[in-house]
Amino acid sequence: MTSKQRFLLALQGGKPDRLPVTTHWVHEYFLRNVAHMDEQRFYDRFGLDPILYLAPHRPDPAKGWYFDPDQGEIGFLASRRIVADNWRIRREEIPGRENPTTRWSIVTPKGVLTMVLESDSYSSWVLEPLIKRRRDIELIGEYATAPLCDVSAVNRAAREYGERGLVRSYVCCFDIFGQPGTWQDATCLAGTEPMIMATYDDPQWVHEFLTILQQRKAIYLESMTGAAFDLLELGGGSASSTVISPRIFDEFVAPYDAALIDIAHRRGQRIAYHTCGGMMPLLERIAALKPDAMETFTPHAMGGDADLAQARRRIPSNICMIGGFDQYHYFTGCTPDDTRREVRRCFEQAGRAGGYILCPSDQFFEADLRLIEAFADEAHRCTYSITPRHLR
Repeated sequence: MTSKQRFLLALQGGKPDRLPVTTHWVHEYFLRNVAHMDEQRFYDRFGLDPILYLAPHRPDPAKGWYFDPDQGEIGFLASRRIVADNWRIRREEIPGRENPTTRWSIVTPKGVLTMVLESDSYSSWVLEPLIKRRRDIELIGEYATAPLCDVSAVNRAAREYGERGLVRSYVCCFDIFGQPGTWQDATCLAGTEPMIMATYDDPQWVHEFLTILQQRKAIYLESMTGAAFDLLELGGGSASSTVISPRIFDEFVAPYDAALIDIAHRRGQRIAYHTCGGMMPLLERIAALKPDAMETFTPHAMGGDADLAQARRRIPSNICMIGGFDQYHYFTGCTPDDTRREVRRCFEQAGRAGGYILCPSDQFFEADLRLIEAFADEAHRCTYSITPRHLR
């Protein structure tokens, strides 16, 4: 089977010729400083099933929206920001700090929203949230633009990639800083703890904020008919059970993301619901959103709570499981045989019945390249002795 066929059959809950094995978005720091190669060469070098990540946006000219002429370097996954005359984005570098620090401003006719981000080689984080007052969300609701999917660009890239591997993207995040899930986007803009407190102190405001962010994502998903993506990511870590309670998930996460998954399915797209952190108390709740796949199944040793065997029993067999591999302990500081045993553990607990893609539970920055070789090679040895059913 080709890598693409292998992925797609696993995403349907089936058994391909062997266990699909890949990584979750290879971080630029690792590629530049450890592997010394680009992402696609990395997949080839280690015998991994490749993924092409992309998210080309386009503006809606009927609404007077256009590409941000001041964006400069194109951002995450080559996405271009969409602005308008009444929604302009400005940036200012703040000198004198240990790490690069930027003040972002969104200029509207009724006020300016500001956010300060700091970054290092590994990540970015918020020093000053965008949403500082309850009424700030009104500016987003009235003036924010929404990207449309550039279907032609997606399909050109997918044709060129062919059977090489999976074509993957994500539901659009808020400009400057955000996550694919609705609740997760809100926590990036207002802060996780303030959002949790607001669910008790002012739940009506939280619902209003989530509705504004969800509508922007819905516009994007509605534009995706015919886009040749194989999988879209929704969710994010701040809706994990190590951050919020099941009650908050039920009231402030599930209704908004379930509606987005429904739109995606109607537009011919598959969804992977991404939960980096605790998952076990939420498994049935996430499955009830009806995603096509669930990830990342972070192991206990990495601060999560995943029990792969129990998760496979509790999650419907038609929902693919992605992740579960402990990259922190088995990509560094161990022997190749240790790594191989961890691969076998994941396969026996989650993959023996099919519907499983072996993958680290999230990004990694350091790795012993010999251990990545052992990771991929042992996955190739995890085979299924059946004839794959028809692929769609």
